[in-house]
Amino acid sequence: MKNVKKYNMGYFMPPESCTDWAKKDHIDAPPIWCSVDLRDGNQALITPMSLEEKLEFFDLLVKVGFKEIEVGFPAASETEYNFLRKLIDDNLIPDDITVQVLTQSREHIIKRTFEALKGCKKAIVHLYNSTSVAQREQVFAKSKEEIIKIATDGAELVRRLAEEDGGNYRFEYSPESFTGTEPEFALEICNKVIEVFDPTPDKPLIINLPSTVEMSMPHVYACQVEFMHKHLIKRDCVQISLHPHNDRGCGVSDAEMGVLAGADRVEGTLFGNGERTGNVDIVTLALNMYTHGVDPELDLTDLPAIKAVYERLTNMTVPPRQPYAGQLVFTAFSGSHQDAIAKGLTYRKEHGKKQWDVPYLPIDPTDIGRNYDGDVIRINSQSGKGGVSYMLEQSFGYHIPKNMRESVGYAVKNASDHAHKELPPAEVMAVFSDNFINIESPVSFVRYDFTNINGGVRASVTVRRGQTVSDFIGTGNGALDAVSNALKENLGVNYGNLQYSEHALEEGSHSRAAAYVGITDALDHKVWAVGVDNDIMRASIKALIGAINKLLTKNDHTFGED
Repeated sequence: MKNVKKYNMGYFMPPESCTDWAKKDHIDAPPIWCSVDLRDGNQALITPMSLEEKLEFFDLLVKVGFKEIEVGFPAASETEYNFLRKLIDDNLIPDDITVQVLTQSREHIIKRTFEALKGCKKAIVHLYNSTSVAQREQVFAKSKEEIIKIATDGAELVRRLAEEDGGNYRFEYSPESFTGTEPEFALEICNKVIEVFDPTPDKPLIINLPSTVEMSMPHVYACQVEFMHKHLIKRDCVQISLHPHNDRGCGVSDAEMGVLAGADRVEGTLFGNGERTGNVDIVTLALNMYTHGVDPELDLTDLPAIKAVYERLTNMTVPPRQPYAGQLVFTAFSGSHQDAIAKGLTYRKEHGKKQWDVPYLPIDPTDIGRNYDGDVIRINSQSGKGGVSYMLEQSFGYHIPKNMRESVGYAVKNASDHAHKELPPAEVMAVFSDNFINIESPVSFVRYDFTNINGGVRASVTVRRGQTVSDFIGTGNGALDAVSNALKENLGVNYGNLQYSEHALEEGSHSRAAAYVGITDALDHKVWAVGVDNDIMRASIKALIGAINKLLTKNDHTFGED
């Protein structure tokens, strides 16, 4: 590519080694979660949510389990202001929820923010100003000392207005564009703000370290966070918060490594909505912890329902490959993947396993409201025998014999290939039925009768060929063997290696039975058929006649009228 020389790093490593975070392999407790869907997420929408839509989204966030929710920038617009007033005036904020509001470090905006907060039971006032080299030079044309004064003047005003109001307020400060700020300067300005607010362990100050624009690899952000963690004054009175964006596609990694580096709190959105490429995806973060055996303390057990409300209110779409929530993230089309998943699920059930370690499924889909039938195994021309058999069993109750699965798999794959599309369960079942169940041409079953003779069985079986009905007699060691001998002798077809299995399709005395028969002709052609009937013997004979019909058709036998 051209013009590569115009780009440089734009970020700063700490002046000392800060890599203690790299010695940890997982997060052992969830951070404090703060949703910014209603502010950062909402301002990034093509059409921001209406007041009514924001109220519904607020209720969703409460149900999911967020205890801190940034509800807006009340000085930015009347809609934002009115939304906060609606929450307060109509007493819509549960007692265990703290709302958060954003304000620039500018006097008139801070004052308007406190007007909007009047009467709020408790709130976090989130103050920010930009600190990066690019912002200082290009936007504000101010020195470091002048940037610090903007922050401290704002902090002093926020503290004074809070004391005058007498409300239950906590405070947050963000050196906006932290990732483009020299770590030493970020530390200096944050410590100056800490001195102004003078927090206590019982009422800690939130120092938010936003990756306003993601500029580096995640480990660099982690080192920056660790530097702040080690050197902020009154650290026991400070909560370090992260606010990663996703410009380099690493927002989740930034957050995870930042928590390992000492952060106590994470601000983000459901499914990563937000400016440009979005905020960090809290759903992914939380479920990543869940797969490591850590309760994220958010209720994502019905993720499809959460996703549906989110998509309706934001007019955004969760991509099909979005971790955990995407429609296709648990789906296996590949035959080998389907086979491994099916065997893994069967093994888990048969052995009563408690720990989850099913191949290709990092999480049990049912834990988040997904299902095995429609989400995990889906059938197209790339699918295999294991996946097809699994779908037929899970969706329709057919336990395909192991040796039959290849024949069934090829029939379904060929149908998908010719149609150039995925086959939903109903179409898979239709292919299975058309190719294997109760095949009645050229010979169809009419009735049977058995008599026990000399330790064996004498069978009388009646079949129809075209318009002709014929009764055939045969003997054998068992009922099906006797029927088989009768049909072989009278239909002039030679086969051996008969394989048989059967099971009930439903529970109860009037349930249908499914019987499976496989036979091999003299040319070693193996064919399979299935019989389904309320009577297990009728089902077995239908399966045998179906297999014989496939051999007769394969070998191009013809029949005349008797």
